[in-house]
Amino acid sequence: MSMGVTYKYFGAPNGATAARVPISMRPEELGGDELGMGGMFTRIKPETIAAMVLTGLQGMPLHKVPPLELVVLHPDYAVVKLPTTVVDPLRGVGEESVGAAAFIWSTVPDRGGPRDAFNVYQLLHEWQDFSVRLHEAGHQPYCLVWP
Repeated sequence: MSMGVTYKYFGAPNGATAARVPISMRPEELGGDELGMGGMFTRIKPETIAAMVLTGLQGMPLHKVPPLELVVLHPDYAVVKLPTTVVDPLRGVGEESVGAAAFIWSTVPDRGGPRDAFNVYQLLHEWQDFSVRLHEAGHQPYCLVWP
């Protein structure tokens, strides 16, 4: 029985460091930062996070959302890098913008991921905190993907 794919979002200074965050190791051991919230993000694809931010905040059409960059592909897991455009826009915005982005995302047709505007709002809020921490640490956003 398959439980589906699990995602772990974390910050790292570069791809070489990110590539050393295999399943057994915690990003904080490398001086990185992990996106927590009790597993809130563990089932949400990085593509969905990217689309949520860029569609909701930047008004970007779904088909224009940039692709993820593969950092490492291992038989047991993969590490991908998210575009900085997925964290940067959130740093300077206030509550209203986060709320509006959540509402917009909840109305986008044919999208994947959470539908409920309040859930999306919570996710974007956590992602915003994460993006501020990444910026302060000079880190990039990465995601560890494993089955």
